[in-house]
Amino acid sequence: YFFSQLFLRFPSSKTKVTMSLSMSNTALRNTVRRVATRQFSSAASKSSASSSNNAALLAGVATLGGLIYYNQQVAAPSTALEQSEDALMSTIKKSVDDHIAAEIEAEKQKFATYWPRSILILFGPPGAGKGTHGPKIEDMMGIPQLSTGDMLRAAVAAGTEVGKKAKAVMAAGGLVSDDIVVGIIRDRIKEDDCKYGFILDGFPRTLVQAKALDEMLAEEGAAVTKVVELNVPDEVLEERICGRWIHKKSGRSYHVKYAPPKSMVTGDDGKPVAESMKDDITGEALMQRPDDTATALVKRLGGYHSETVPILEHYAPKGIVKSVNANQKMDGVWGEILAALARGAK
Repeated sequence: YFFSQLFLRFPSSKTKVTMSLSMSNTALRNTVRRVATRQFSSAASKSSASSSNNAALLAGVATLGGLIYYNQQVAAPSTALEQSEDALMSTIKKSVDDHIAAEIEAEKQKFATYWPRSILILFGPPGAGKGTHGPKIEDMMGIPQLSTGDMLRAAVAAGTEVGKKAKAVMAAGGLVSDDIVVGIIRDRIKEDDCKYGFILDGFPRTLVQAKALDEMLAEEGAAVTKVVELNVPDEVLEERICGRWIHKKSGRSYHVKYAPPKSMVTGDDGKPVAESMKDDITGEALMQRPDDTATALVKRLGGYHSETVPILEHYAPKGIVKSVNANQKMDGVWGEILAALARGAK
């Protein structure tokens, strides 16, 4: 009650009180005493000498600050009152903390309800750095990165209607249709962690999928707000991909040139000895993905370029496509990503 009155009568005090949460109980107590003295001294001075104690006591009953004023100005210090004061200070700190948390949550809910969601599509060929920078974007923006593979597995495991359809198709050895994938995304983005937005990784892969995504988002009045493409020359990607080794259980990634494991030993041909490639943390064997070869990469890159270019051309007229030079040091790449994500970025 005391702080609600303080906020109403002295709006500028709200910041001071918020800052005081980091103070010790003693420092916060002194702050409250000073404010309480100003608030209640006039009431006490107007009362007769014989009733001044009662005036201060009544003020104390009305507000926590008044009780502290009574303790300081009128009553003789006692252990009981000091203990009461400590308990009150703890109550005050929790009350203010809860009040501020409630205001913040109210602002978040207002933002989630009335502002457009940030819907980002992250493009990049294999080895461009999506796995490195995607989680950083996720942490910075506070929105989840959604992988179609992860969403598909989760929907099947949860037994949703769309998940059951996908399971039946996969059990028959077929490819999951665009309608099913879009349905899985539709269900996923209804979850609470997507209310401010989300990042799509691995979808859309074709122009047909991009148009289906647009139609689905339009149903709720939303739209893709940013498309970021990580650009790396194909010849650089070959070196990145073919030198990559991973720890299967944790997903930790190593590279024979840029981030070799401590255990790596090279042979006479300058190439790493497979048996020496061990995870730094667990000592377990590392592996290379079957498609992390020069031959497989050529096919993967051909498919990526043929599928991605039409999608970028589809979104380009909306002014939301941003290209990032991912063939530089990580700090430079991250700086360009931040510039691309900024509102009004050119």
